[in-house]
Amino acid sequence: MRNTVLQLCLWSAYCCFATGDPIPLGPEGRLQDEFDKSRVVPTAAKPPVRFNLRTSEDPEHEGCDLSLGRSQPLEDCGFNVTAKTFFIIHGWTMSGMFENWLYKLVSALQMREKGANVVVVDWLPLAHQLYVDAVNNTRGVGLSIAQMLDWLQGKEDFSLENVHLIGYSLGAHVAGYAGNFVKGTVGRITAIAEVLKCEHERAVHLFVDSLVNQDKPSFAFQCTDSNRFKKGICLSCRKNRCNSIGYNAKKTRNKRNSKMYLKTRAGMPFRVYHYQMKIHVFSYKNMGEMEPTFYVTLYGTNADSQVLPLEMVEQIGLNATNTFLVYTEEDLGDLLKIRLTWEGKSQSWYNLWKELRSYLTQPRVSKQELHIRRIRVKSGETQQKLTFCAEDLENTLISPGQELWFHKCRDGWRMKNETSPTVEHL
Repeated sequence: MRNTVLQLCLWSAYCCFATGDPIPLGPEGRLQDEFDKSRVVPTAAKPPVRFNLRTSEDPEHEGCDLSLGRSQPLEDCGFNVTAKTFFIIHGWTMSGMFENWLYKLVSALQMREKGANVVVVDWLPLAHQLYVDAVNNTRGVGLSIAQMLDWLQGKEDFSLENVHLIGYSLGAHVAGYAGNFVKGTVGRITAIAEVLKCEHERAVHLFVDSLVNQDKPSFAFQCTDSNRFKKGICLSCRKNRCNSIGYNAKKTRNKRNSKMYLKTRAGMPFRVYHYQMKIHVFSYKNMGEMEPTFYVTLYGTNADSQVLPLEMVEQIGLNATNTFLVYTEEDLGDLLKIRLTWEGKSQSWYNLWKELRSYLTQPRVSKQELHIRRIRVKSGETQQKLTFCAEDLENTLISPGQELWFHKCRDGWRMKNETSPTVEHL
């Protein structure tokens, strides 16, 4: 357990480096960090870092190694000093070999940025260590990258502004070190998982997706916790609260440690379309202990959605506004109508027992009903707000096994003569 805690602490302590935050340095450029001082081994005693220029999309191709201080290999490899240059930096490894995601990322960059230099920073011998030792090697690797960049800056027409460091896992820490040690400012540093919390492998695929599917960018939304996001409360783009992810992410000045959330498809392209749904239950009848299970179907000008469940993050509020998050894998276009369905009672022994108990305690109960007149919808991707009114204004009651239809009746959320969001008028 102690080892696990230590690794988590190390990750937390080094995460800020990947975002380009300044690192306190001593007079000789050493980190003012007791942990670093006690652990760092002189660079000369360690295996060299390789810089492999990928000259082919074939993963079996060996590429071409660049050598610090030697101009001839630079020319022989076909390095273009005027083009964009990407440095891909892998992380800690248990196998001592490159993982498949690296080749996919190389291919995606070559496809998206024709003519760019794609360089794989190979520090496998230093990364194939105990995790703590690999962490301590990140500084030296970052320094090696900075030295390579400083040398390249001596070449005519080479610009540090055209350099993009892409770090994965511990490679993000390496990128942060390189950005601090280099003489000048690197054009861009990306920790692949810095935009949102997700599994490392998933983060790489999201980044690759942003390269190959640039016409289908995925958006993430700032939110304080996952429960609020699941309720659809956080689909706001005001004050940089939303951003595209991966290669297409825009540089913003957000507060540190802000959390971003999004839904994705199972495979590429990962983009989905987020909607917040606000349903006001302003009267009810005989609810008892039953928790309703709702589904919605969205109908648009381009397509219709599948039947989508409304996830109950908390018990439904009666005589109150309830919010839900739904998402679709297709662009439905402009929404026209919504079908709300209340699932019928299942015949499980548990539900039969609840029904019997409810009948014994409240024998006069006939059936459960909810009174819903309208549904408000907000699109996360377009920020458009719409109001949908019940198709039959004389019949706005719904019970288990029934459905209600709602048609678009207004752009925006505030209805005519409505003075407060908690007051409902027709």
